[in-house]
Amino acid sequence: MESQLLLPACYLPPISYFHTIQEHSLPLVIEKYEHFQKQSYRTRARIASANGVQDLIVPIQHGNKDRVPMKDIRISYEFDWQRLHWLSIQTAYRSSAYFEYYEDDFKRFYEEKFDYLVDFNVAQLELILKSIKVKRAIAFTTEYTTTSPETPDYRQVIHPKKESILSNPKEYYQVFSDKNGFYPDLSIVDLLFNQGPQSKSYL
Repeated sequence: MESQLLLPACYLPPISYFHTIQEHSLPLVIEKYEHFQKQSYRTRARIASANGVQDLIVPIQHGNKDRVPMKDIRISYEFDWQRLHWLSIQTAYRSSAYFEYYEDDFKRFYEEKFDYLVDFNVAQLELILKSIKVKRAIAFTTEYTTTSPETPDYRQVIHPKKESILSNPKEYYQVFSDKNGFYPDLSIVDLLFNQGPQSKSYL
C-alpha cells in the first residue's frame, strides 16, 4: 500500500519533480542518507536564458571522503555564487509576467548563507509548494534503505542525464521562446515566473 513518496532534495527542482508530487497525493519523504550524487539536480537547476538553457550549480565543500551522506554536504562560499545565480535568474526572468510577484520570496536564498545543502534545498521546496498552492507534509529519512515495490521511489529517476519523466510536456509561454523555442522540464521557477497561479493546473 502506498504511504509516502520518496524524493531527493534538489536545488530549485525541475517541473517533473512537482508533477510527480501532484500525481501521487502522498506525504513527502526527503532522502537525507543517500550518498551525494555529483552532476544531479541536488546541486543543479536549469533555467531558460536568452542564450538557451543555463545550468546554475551550487558549489559544495569537498572533503577527503568520496561517499558522503547528503545530510553532511556543506555549501561552499569560496566565491560569490549566490550573487551570480541571482543575477542570472533576474536576467532570465525580470520581464516575465510574475517575477516581481515572487521576487522577494526567492531573493532571500541568495542573501542568507545556509551551511548544509539539504537545508537550503528543503527551504526552497517549502516555499515552492506554498507558491504553487500544493499542501504536503514533509518528513525525512532516518537511514538509507531500499524500498518495496509499493513505495514510489524517485531518488534515482529525476536526473538531468536521464530522460525526463514528463511525457509529451505541454508548452507554455517562456520569455525567450520566440527566439529559442520551448524548453521542457526546466526548473519549476521557469514555470512559476511565467505562469504564476496557473502553475498548479499545468502540473
